[in-house]
Amino acid sequence: MKEFVTILAGNTFVVSDGRGDIEPSPVVPTGLFSFDLRYLSEWRLTVNGERLHALSIDDLQYYETRFFLVPGEPTHYVDAKVSVIRHRKIGGGLEEKLTVLNHRGEAADIVVRLDMAADFIDVFELKQVAATQRATTVAVEEGYLRFRYTRDNYVREVLVSSSASADIDERGMTFRIRVDPHGRWSTVLRASVHVPGKQGGDLRELLHTHRIDANREIQRELEDWLAAAPQLGCDNATLATAYRRGLIDLAALQFGALATESKLIAAGAPWFMTFYGRDSMLTCLQAMAFAPELAVGTLNTFAATQASVFDDFREKEPGKILHEFRYGESAAFEEQPHSPYFGAADTTPLFVILLDEYERWTGNVEVVRRLEQEARAALRWINTYGDLMGNGYVWYERRNLSSGLENQCWKDSPDSISYRDGRLPSFPRAICEIQGYAYDAKMRGARMARRIWHDPIYADRLEAEAADLKARFNRDFWVQDGEYYALALDADGGQVDALSSNMGHLLWSGIVDPPRAARVAEHLLGPRLFSGWGVRTLAEGEERYNPTGYHTGAIWPFDNSFIALGLRRYGFDAEAGRIAEAIIEASKYFDGRLPQLFAGYDRGLTKYPVQYPTTWTPHAWSAATPMMLIRVLLGLEPHDDHLVVNPSLPEGMGRIELLDVPGRWGRLDAFGRDRVESQRRRSGQGGRRGGVVSP
Repeated sequence: MKEFVTILAGNTFVVSDGRGDIEPSPVVPTGLFSFDLRYLSEWRLTVNGERLHALSIDDLQYYETRFFLVPGEPTHYVDAKVSVIRHRKIGGGLEEKLTVLNHRGEAADIVVRLDMAADFIDVFELKQVAATQRATTVAVEEGYLRFRYTRDNYVREVLVSSSASADIDERGMTFRIRVDPHGRWSTVLRASVHVPGKQGGDLRELLHTHRIDANREIQRELEDWLAAAPQLGCDNATLATAYRRGLIDLAALQFGALATESKLIAAGAPWFMTFYGRDSMLTCLQAMAFAPELAVGTLNTFAATQASVFDDFREKEPGKILHEFRYGESAAFEEQPHSPYFGAADTTPLFVILLDEYERWTGNVEVVRRLEQEARAALRWINTYGDLMGNGYVWYERRNLSSGLENQCWKDSPDSISYRDGRLPSFPRAICEIQGYAYDAKMRGARMARRIWHDPIYADRLEAEAADLKARFNRDFWVQDGEYYALALDADGGQVDALSSNMGHLLWSGIVDPPRAARVAEHLLGPRLFSGWGVRTLAEGEERYNPTGYHTGAIWPFDNSFIALGLRRYGFDAEAGRIAEAIIEASKYFDGRLPQLFAGYDRGLTKYPVQYPTTWTPHAWSAATPMMLIRVLLGLEPHDDHLVVNPSLPEGMGRIELLDVPGRWGRLDAFGRDRVESQRRRSGQGGRRGGVVSP
């Protein structure tokens, strides 16, 4: 039996145990959640007073599942007189069809009981294991139960109803039923998430789209999404499975943006079911060759919420792009700064990068023109408020000392940034890949200024700043005795000299001096960083290395996808292919669904990648990883109005064909074959190894 089962639609989701029950837990995020709040904390089924056990679970869609159950202990399964099917769906709330089957040749009197409770606990409190009891009310009304929580003007409700008559009390519903011989009985239960009255204010109101019983709409949206995506044909069944699973998970994580047709991507279940600056933009970059339209809602939302004033609590600075937006009680009452929170040093350059990349793929200059002022403000932030030390680098140091993040880069856990001897540096810190992002943002800003904003003077200035940053970076961050780039600079300008995966992002950004790229590639594919299943976040042998360390030795699929893209940028095609092949193969052991991260044990020690102890799925940038890896393997790049295809496939990968790649060229096909397959085709059937396609 699965330990936990999750279904979701946008940022509404249910986590239950393997029999479909939700039981109160102060630490495990079980329950019905919507917009950062747990509504139902208990949803427990008994038949004739007995708990049920699962025979099997059907994962029908990301928004629905079905549990096949029998009462009693497993030893009773052989002669079960009664069985139960729970068919569960999620929309703007929970819908569950409960069916009881009588397998006897005589009528059966059965008592079905569903215990219910709602605690309205903020997801932040669950995450921090700091939940406090709410003063909630329960009302038995005609045909349904109303659970309600009120704090000043903050009111949340969940209403539970049944299509069959029930004895309703404040703790749940009881059904006293008679089922005919070999007959069945069923009811449909609905738990409707409700926010009474008008939603107050700005983004929270615009983003909150309440939908209940919306499964037909969800199914239609999923079918449209899958039909619009490029169609993959390949010889590698594992890649095909991971690609389709990733597409479905990205569909599951989409929710409405600013009451428009655009969509945003929630970062991941269960803790990150909201939009994050970093996660959302990197996911859009990964999926650009497959679903460029995802970038529109992301760019519009972050432009609309770009900071224009200073706010120490939320760590706002003019021009800065947000890190995270939350909707729950703690954010509403400013017990957390996430309404929204701006404590990230990488989101602002990533905004400029995404804007330019979107135009390069789509040719949509109108978006670049419309967001010109926001892009210029982001570039100003890099040179002003981002440069805390006044030396041309982007630094971070939290100003919210009570609840702000210490590390404001993608490796944001407290111990992720360290010297090779394990010491933690002082603040502020200048992380290496953020300097790469800043360099890339300046180069891309110059391109947009020259081609679209028609400001060549500004373009020249940005290019000069980028060249200066690149020269200084390659001087100050290069660790001479190890021939690699330091993880960071400390407050004194000294090198934080741990060997880490961050160097791969430097290749992606283009800030690495070409003569040094080969040494970087050797480190990334060397035994200290490359486990055989992927590149570790921290190299084996560093003092803080731990194969199960969140950012200190584990493997993150998304991280590897950008490393692979960076390697291809510098011409290390075989090395990029090794990483792509390893991550694709690892996905097989997770049923095609790449997790947020997995352990960094050496492949020689394990026959399969070891699951990280507390990882959950789906996660957006893990779901989009197969897309980025397909782009890497096929060498897909936009060039003016052409799609360039330059395949380099590892031996044994066989054939990859990607049909209907969207972009400024319309839709075109791309294909590639590994060397062995190409030789076989040429000798037997003809054909080419790859191709360059254009309108």
